[in-house]
Parts: sequence; structure tokens; C-alpha cells
Amino acid sequence: MVEPLSADGRGGPLGGVLFDFSGTLFRIESAESWLRAALEETGTALPEEELARHARDLEEAGALPGGAPPVAVPPELAEAWSARDRTAESHRAAFTGLARHVPLPHPELYDALYARHRQPAAWRPYPDAAEVLGELRRRGIRIAVVSNIGWDLRPVFRAHGLDPLVDAYVLSYEHGTQKPDPRLFRAACDALSLAPHEALMVGDDRRADGGAATVGCRVHLVDHLPVDRRPDALRAVLELFPDRTTPP
Repeated sequence: MVEPLSADGRGGPLGGVLFDFSGTLFRIESAESWLRAALEETGTALPEEELARHARDLEEAGALPGGAPPVAVPPELAEAWSARDRTAESHRAAFTGLARHVPLPHPELYDALYARHRQPAAWRPYPDAAEVLGELRRRGIRIAVVSNIGWDLRPVFRAHGLDPLVDAYVLSYEHGTQKPDPRLFRAACDALSLAPHEALMVGDDRRADGGAATVGCRVHLVDHLPVDRRPDALRAVLELFPDRTTPP
């Protein structure tokens, strides 16, 4: 496969990969599974038909972080939504605010829903994530996770055994800005001791992750699909990194 060029037209060998988190390496559980877990946490029982209806309404509202975007953002949440990944407070305000537009039987469910999506059990790695990260590490390629997020995702990587394969985490809320701000991509490259043209950004969002091209990174996009519908999309990344550890 031909290496994609960066925005400045520079090719050459790659030394590192910047991976997005949600929709790239991991996928959040379904809205129904998310709501079911919060109901169990709060000891709330609902008929299955009502549970399914609430889950659909929450999904349409865009209340599940990492899930579908809102069909429409309520005007009073527009500011929090646009800045949702810049601080932990904005992230919570945006997503709990969206959830509260869906009437649920008990008020404690809104906080339980937010807490649930931060738990490692709410996330599944894509089937090829461990394989690709492990092979990149074996080939001597440095790896960073660059995510628009409002909470510490490191426990998710630890729980799924992927943390030893990551050299650096650059999380938007820890930097007070969010992709496609060039500062995040530069911070990730600096953390890996790479020039931007030596790094490949892998993500699922053309606008947010594609912003890496503005600093000179190359970009590879994958589809944000459920894990059972995207078994091997990350393997294409390995084609951009020749295995120089095996003698010819």
C-alpha cells in the first residue's frame, strides 16, 4: 500500500501512530446495554418494552458518550455541547443534560448512566485492536492515544490489557482543548519524540482526526461501526509499517 502523504506533501518512513479511542480502538456498548446496567446499579426495574423505548430515546438524544450524535442539540446545551471535551465539567454537563431530556422513572438514573459509560465494562476493543497494537510495538513503532474525552480512559486500557502497548495518552480535557486543534496532535508527537510527518493519525472522524494533517501528520480513517461489524479494519495500518525486525 502506498503511504498517504501529509498536508505538506512529505512522505518518508513513519515512526509512530496516534490512535483515536472511541470508534477506532474501542466501541461503547449499545444504548440498551448501557441503560440496563444503570437500572441494575440503581435497583430499578422496568418492563422490557419500556426499557427498549427509553434506550431508543436516549440514543436519539445523543446522551450516550461514544454513541450516535444528537439528532438535535437543545439550545440551552449548545455551548456545553460545542466545548464538551475541553473539561471534565463540560463533558458531564453536556451528556447528562442531553439525557435529562428523556424522562426516566428515577432521577438518580441520570448520574448512574454517566458513571456507567466511564466503566471499562462499558467498552469493547475492536477484534483486531490488540493484534495491531502488539504488532506495532514488536516492530518498534511508538504509539499514542489522542482522544476527545472528558475523563481518564487509562483504566479502560488497563482493564482490557492494552495499556502496556501505549506509550502516551493525550486527552483533550487534560489539555483544555479538543481535536482538531493542532496543539493536541503536536503534543502527541512531542510525547513520542517524533516530528509530525513521522506520525500517522488513525481515527474515525474526518474533521476531528483529519485535523492532524494540518500539522503534517498522515491520516488513515476507519469506519465507526459496532465491533461485530468491523473485525479487521485496523490491520491496514500494519501495511504502512514494514516489518524490519525479520531478516530478509
